Amino acid sequence: MSRMSDDLLVEAYEQAIVLNLCPGFIILLEKEIQRRSLQHDIEPSQSTLKSSSFQ
Repeated sequence: MSRMSDDLLVEAYEQAIVLNLCPGFIILLEKEIQRRSLQHDIEPSQSTLKSSSFQ
Protein backbone atom coordinates (compact mmCIF):
# COMPACT_ATOMS: atom_id res chain seq x y z
CA MET A 1 0.00 0.00 0.00
CA SER A 2 2.98 2.30 0.40
CA ARG A 3 3.15 2.73 -3.38
CA MET A 4 -0.36 4.20 -3.51
CA SER A 5 -0.46 8.00 -3.57
CA ASP A 6 -2.20 9.79 -0.72
CA ASP A 7 -4.89 11.12 -3.06
CA LEU A 8 -5.59 7.67 -4.48
CA LEU A 9 -5.76 6.18 -0.98
CA VAL A 10 -8.33 8.75 0.16
CA GLU A 11 -10.33 8.30 -3.05
CA ALA A 12 -10.28 4.51 -2.65
CA TYR A 13 -11.50 4.85 0.94
CA GLU A 14 -14.32 7.20 -0.02
CA GLN A 15 -15.41 4.92 -2.87
CA ALA A 16 -15.24 1.85 -0.64
CA ILE A 17 -17.69 3.57 1.72
CA VAL A 18 -20.03 4.61 -1.11
CA LEU A 19 -19.97 1.12 -2.64
CA ASN A 20 -20.42 -0.52 0.77
CA LEU A 21 -17.41 -2.79 0.26
CA CYS A 22 -16.13 -5.33 2.76
CA PRO A 23 -15.67 -3.76 6.22
CA GLY A 24 -12.28 -5.45 6.52
CA PHE A 25 -11.07 -3.67 3.38
CA ILE A 26 -12.37 -0.34 4.66
CA ILE A 27 -10.58 -0.87 7.98
CA LEU A 28 -7.36 -1.66 6.11
CA LEU A 29 -7.67 1.63 4.22
CA GLU A 30 -8.48 3.50 7.43
CA LYS A 31 -5.38 2.12 9.14
CA GLU A 32 -3.20 3.24 6.24
CA ILE A 33 -4.85 6.68 6.27
CA GLN A 34 -4.13 6.91 9.98
CA ARG A 35 -0.53 5.76 9.48
CA ARG A 36 -0.03 8.54 6.93
CA SER A 37 -1.85 11.10 9.13
CA LEU A 38 -4.38 11.85 6.38
CA GLN A 39 -7.46 11.92 8.60
CA HIS A 40 -7.97 15.59 7.76
CA ASP A 41 -8.44 14.67 4.07
CA ILE A 42 -11.50 12.51 4.76
CA GLU A 43 -14.94 13.99 4.31
CA PRO A 44 -16.75 13.52 7.65
CA SER A 45 -19.93 12.51 5.83
CA GLN A 46 -18.06 9.67 4.07
CA SER A 47 -17.13 7.75 7.19
CA THR A 48 -19.62 5.12 8.31
CA LEU A 49 -17.46 4.00 11.19
CA LYS A 50 -17.14 5.71 14.54
CA SER A 51 -14.96 8.80 14.44
CA SER A 52 -12.84 7.22 17.15
CA SER A 53 -11.42 4.86 14.54
CA PHE A 54 -9.15 7.73 13.48
CA GLN A 55 -8.06 8.72 16.97
